[in-house]
Amino acid sequence: MMFTLIKNRSRSVLRAFAVVLLLNYTAYGSYQSQRKPQVRSQRDPASATARLERLVRHELVMLPYYSVFDNLVFKVEGNQVELLGQVNRPTLKPDAERVVKAIEGVEGVKNSIEVLPVSPHDDRIRLAVYRAIYGHTALQRYGVQAVPPIHIIVKNGNVSLEGVVANAGDKNIAGIQANGVSGVFSVTNNLRIEK
Repeated sequence: MMFTLIKNRSRSVLRAFAVVLLLNYTAYGSYQSQRKPQVRSQRDPASATARLERLVRHELVMLPYYSVFDNLVFKVEGNQVELLGQVNRPTLKPDAERVVKAIEGVEGVKNSIEVLPVSPHDDRIRLAVYRAIYGHTALQRYGVQAVPPIHIIVKNGNVSLEGVVANAGDKNIAGIQANGVSGVFSVTNNLRIEK
């Protein structure tokens, strides 16, 4: 008799537990179905564009042959990405397009990257400008970063400095150092100052 009473009591406890679980599951499912459309409606185009810009920037920086002698820039308009800039290696242009096309949300890529001409004279200038800029004591801290922020673009003896520096003093020092390299015809200092 005692065993039957315990058995019946445990059945009723199990039934009550099952009912509570079922009610919680139903309520949770109802909550989730109401919640999903709200999350989608809260996502505005500006945040989607910002997310896409972060992904494109990450993919371009992670390219294996991307270096301080390349300058990859892009524009995002809706789901379209335009690639701009200059690269030293010809294979970097199609590689950049390939990785950007693979990003979820990108529907089209316009590849306007310029491949710099092959020139031993330009190669010598690249190395000399690199040593002059990153060898300067005020600018050495930029050289130890994974992707140094001062990019040196050389085309037919003309140097263009691209990227970001911490202050106006660093920008001026980089320009002076590049101007001091022999064989350089002109220096365009397009370095931006970090906000």
